[in-house]
Amino acid sequence: VFPSFLPPPCVLCVARSQDRLGTMSNAPSPGRCRGSQFAAASLTTRRLRSNSGNVLYDDEAASLTAAETNSIVPPNPVYKIVLTGGPCGGKTTLLARLSPYLRERGFEVMTCPEAFTLLVMNGMQVGDYFASVDGMPIVVQDSVLDMQISLEDSLERVLRARGKPAVLLCDRGLLDGKAYMDEGGWQKLLEKRECACESHMREGRYNAVFHLVSAAEGAEEFYTLENNQARTETAQEARDMDHKTRNAWVGHPNLKIFDNSTSFEKKLQRVVEETAKLVGLPTEMQRNTMKFLLKDRPDLRCFPDDVAYQVFDVEKVYLYEEKEGNKSNKVVEEYSFIRKRTTISSKGEESGSVYGWTAVQKTNDGQTIERKRIISRREYYSLFNNRDKSRHVVKQKRISFLWNIQSFTIHEYIQPVSDVTILHTQVKSSEAVGSDEQVSIPPFLEVEKKLATDSENDAQYGAYHLSKV
Repeated sequence: VFPSFLPPPCVLCVARSQDRLGTMSNAPSPGRCRGSQFAAASLTTRRLRSNSGNVLYDDEAASLTAAETNSIVPPNPVYKIVLTGGPCGGKTTLLARLSPYLRERGFEVMTCPEAFTLLVMNGMQVGDYFASVDGMPIVVQDSVLDMQISLEDSLERVLRARGKPAVLLCDRGLLDGKAYMDEGGWQKLLEKRECACESHMREGRYNAVFHLVSAAEGAEEFYTLENNQARTETAQEARDMDHKTRNAWVGHPNLKIFDNSTSFEKKLQRVVEETAKLVGLPTEMQRNTMKFLLKDRPDLRCFPDDVAYQVFDVEKVYLYEEKEGNKSNKVVEEYSFIRKRTTISSKGEESGSVYGWTAVQKTNDGQTIERKRIISRREYYSLFNNRDKSRHVVKQKRISFLWNIQSFTIHEYIQPVSDVTILHTQVKSSEAVGSDEQVSIPPFLEVEKKLATDSENDAQYGAYHLSKV
């Protein structure tokens, strides 16, 4: 699935748990966020989730079975995708559509059920349990997190042991619980779990989050709760819950929102196409980033109260550039970079970092192909020390938010330039699913001009070209 120009992750310096099987026997209890306990290793990250810091030596590896070795050092990527959204958004139907689609194309596929629904389907009465005893919402959501983490990690371990390219489809993820609690209760829950930063529960754990907008918003005539006994929301409550759920996941760099602007069949096809692109399968859909140069840096005080946003400090480090003789006939440019993404709290304090690695290929037909994986802090700084010294380290402040059911990110350059601020949003173009999307520019931002997707604008405003010394 990964192209040959990706350098292989380190195999010898692999952290492991004391029992060598990934059960975290020497780690804190499930989900207690110390460092990156939430951060399940993803894609081809060659490390165990345990933070014990031990090393898997050759003589120890010789005593492991093939499955045990695969579970620690997976030979192929395991993609972890959250399917979320408001009530009656189409998740159940989508799960039934995606699983065979991926299996027919050579992927191992498992689905992780929603933990809250498991509680309800096994005797928990929502009204009685939440109202009868003070503090029950926190206890229930704490249990939901424990169950969800255990289910996801166990299923992921099985997929890793198989040693084949795999996809874990999660019916909701860890941050969905945030939509069902007030902010004070959620913060108490995070403090109880010793979790200082949500990023480990979000982009540090999942490769993508696909939000299917409730039928109650844009397709009201099809809104029903008959397919889920755990849900009881009216149409208005469903719209409110959909909005809260979208906001809960703001900040994930691969949050995709699928509204009801098309038929239900085309809505599902859009998700299938997006999944294909994520895992490297051929797709008719081309998602391109539309960019707008802003006149000034945005003032967060001007954001409407109902617009949730997340602020990050981003450090992007370019690693190497392929020489002309090593490229295929179709590839005209390729390079890779690592990225540190640090969450900034509402008080302006750093509250945790996650790390990623991206490889980019640009083809002669105008396509840009990206392959990503989540890496550890150790891997990041090891690669950082071997960075391309002919390029600057690019530093940005990023602001992620939603507007009119569309995801936006503002890039404020800090280094090597400090006078460029660009608004990014993704638009799709696919003969299979319809025409180009229209972009609704947030009225609280001042746009100077739309940036054309050509080499001239890339050279002036693109991070790759700005990084040149």
